[in-house]
Amino acid sequence: MSATFARLSLNTMTTKTWNLRRAVEATAAAGLPAIGLWRDRVAEAGVDDAAKLVRDNGLRVSSLCRGGFLTGIGDGDTALDDNRRAIDEAATLGAPELIMVAGGIPDRDLPGARARLADRLATLVTYAADRDVRLALEPLHPVFCADRAVISTLGQALALAAPHPATAVGVVIDTFHVWWDPELAAGIAAAGAQGRISSFQICDWLVPMAADPLVSRGMMGDGVIDFGVIAAMVSAAGYDGDIEVEIFNEAVWATDGHAVLDTMKDRYRDLVLPGLRQGR
Repeated sequence: MSATFARLSLNTMTTKTWNLRRAVEATAAAGLPAIGLWRDRVAEAGVDDAAKLVRDNGLRVSSLCRGGFLTGIGDGDTALDDNRRAIDEAATLGAPELIMVAGGIPDRDLPGARARLADRLATLVTYAADRDVRLALEPLHPVFCADRAVISTLGQALALAAPHPATAVGVVIDTFHVWWDPELAAGIAAAGAQGRISSFQICDWLVPMAADPLVSRGMMGDGVIDFGVIAAMVSAAGYDGDIEVEIFNEAVWATDGHAVLDTMKDRYRDLVLPGLRQGR
């Protein structure tokens, strides 16, 4: 395996049209060491078979996506049960991080949604820690606050994580969601100092955006994000884990997956890796 790509991971959403076997085998054939899994792909194969498939191809699981959506009105039992299942799946897969997307605002009460999130997160922490799975809080760009995530910045994610051990609750740095934040440098430094960086996910912010912001994630270099600067911050903060390419984009999904992998490797090498080395 090339040292250049020793930390690079394909998130299965980037090659959405591939089933799990095809994604795993292509990732291994491309010389990458890791894969980030979505639960739908795992469910198609079955969690035990998925874990064996990954192991047999010599890969590690960088993260499992996703848990969360803990802001609903009511007792929250359904959401909590689903999150416990996600934690169990992560443990079986050997995924050290379960990506947590907070959930949106069901009733116009933003403080109430955030309070329910905090309470329900606390309910899950011990269950996850007992299974060696860290809950990785992912702040999403504010455009998604209403329907997907009531935490929008690393600062908010760190505040939510603060009552819990860093080994139990971390944060995700996803370039698409955090590049705009004027406090990004301070947030990354704080996350690193606290030992809470769970995952570094990369893709670009395209201009103009697609009609659906969810599928406006582009290949690195196709948009406005300065990956060298952010990668240097993450590296300087002490993060040395896997780096996932996670892209939601109709044009990328329509492209041959092997070509996507080749482009992803080239862009990582040219745009991200120099920043990682600079930040050491």
